[in-house]
Amino acid sequence: MHQLGSRSIEEIPRVKIGYVGGGSQGWAHTLINDLAQCGDIAGSVALYDVDHEAATKNAELGNRIVEREDADGDWTFEAYREMDDALADADFVVCSIQDPPAETFVHDIDVPKQYGIHQPVADTVGPGGVLRSMRAIPQYREIAATVREQCPDAWVINYTNPMTVCTRTLYEEYPDINAIGLCHEVFKFQEQFADIAERYVDDAEDVAREEIHVTVKGINHFTWIDEARWRDTDLFGYLEAELEERKPLKDFDPGSMADASYWVNNYNVAFDLYDRFGLLGAAGDRHLVEFVPWYLQLDDPEDLHRWGIRFTPSSARLPDDDGPTQTERYLSGDEEFEFYDSGEEAVDIFRALLGLEPVETHLNYPNEGQVAGLPEGAVVETNALLTGDDVSPLAAGSFPREIRSMVMTHVNNQETLVEAGFEGDLDRAFRAFLNDPLVSIERDAAADLFVELVDRERDYLEVWDLEDADVLAASR
Repeated sequence: MHQLGSRSIEEIPRVKIGYVGGGSQGWAHTLINDLAQCGDIAGSVALYDVDHEAATKNAELGNRIVEREDADGDWTFEAYREMDDALADADFVVCSIQDPPAETFVHDIDVPKQYGIHQPVADTVGPGGVLRSMRAIPQYREIAATVREQCPDAWVINYTNPMTVCTRTLYEEYPDINAIGLCHEVFKFQEQFADIAERYVDDAEDVAREEIHVTVKGINHFTWIDEARWRDTDLFGYLEAELEERKPLKDFDPGSMADASYWVNNYNVAFDLYDRFGLLGAAGDRHLVEFVPWYLQLDDPEDLHRWGIRFTPSSARLPDDDGPTQTERYLSGDEEFEFYDSGEEAVDIFRALLGLEPVETHLNYPNEGQVAGLPEGAVVETNALLTGDDVSPLAAGSFPREIRSMVMTHVNNQETLVEAGFEGDLDRAFRAFLNDPLVSIERDAAADLFVELVDRERDYLEVWDLEDADVLAASR
């Protein structure tokens, strides 16, 4: 974390951060942790959540933490009942929201399984990603409209999945918005290259992730790396040796991952994609297989274990309703909040956009040509330089035709979903659903699956035209 150093109190920038999803038990705690350890910016955090009680408890937690002697930050936290009030005159807006998983996410995972479609994650593409997009688009239109009215010059940082659709919706609703999407998947590959440097490069010891420069391009959770460097050393050239060390890649036994963490990742799919296409897949294997679903054409779901990953059951998405929340445990003293290095970059990005210290990182941003061959305006994930109230995407080049073809399928689906969401056109959303590579079942079965998901999640799809949709009428 960056420290105050020699700056005087009068020089410290004071900002307002509006937080949509401020009752979060995850990202909100990370932001509190990081702000409390940052001494060269200060200000207030306005927490808004549809669960106002959760936001209120996070505000209490944040105020307690910054008052500790070991905290460097000068911040106040307050919960608001209305989004307008929370975002009024904000300098930065952070978004991390999620509908109740028991009413949405569980269906996104479990219902497709009944039709033979298995999804390790179900939050970006596939049936789960499509339904989550359909729920998120109206919510992100409201966020963008509120930013336009209350803080039109604010920088908006989105953490919510589906990252691409959410960020793209912000720009479609308010074209002049300043918004970026942040995801930490690529960090893991910088760590992999740091390990490669230590094993293959003379005099490379204790290499930190931050020392690794990678060229990233693609869309969120389907990113690719075609260049990696440590100082002046090309690390990408060591991937052939690393691949040979890892072969055979598909070497786990079915059932062998049954007791492993739901989030386990051995990067075998990423290296298999490198072996096939010459670029390294740069997201967790659980995400990658949903974009290239030949990995998911399985006679038995446990066959996925061969790649060193497993499916995440819907039960893992449910909160523990039998006990206090994480925030409540901190507030009661049953659990101590300990400062940690989160590895996240939101605070560094605040600092960069305030002109304190430039940051180069990867982020999601509309395509201005940084990825050649992908549509202008589509949200892509590449490196960018952030400094002095400006984001400058860095040119990442083009894709080989076969990779571009795979990526374009998902870009087209995401663009179609956003357009359908603004029109409320359920039939058009269904066409995107049919075009998703994971929906590899017969057309009528796909329609039945789509209708069942819509019926189960109808309460979250009210802005869609459910009365005049042909796909629903055909099922009646």
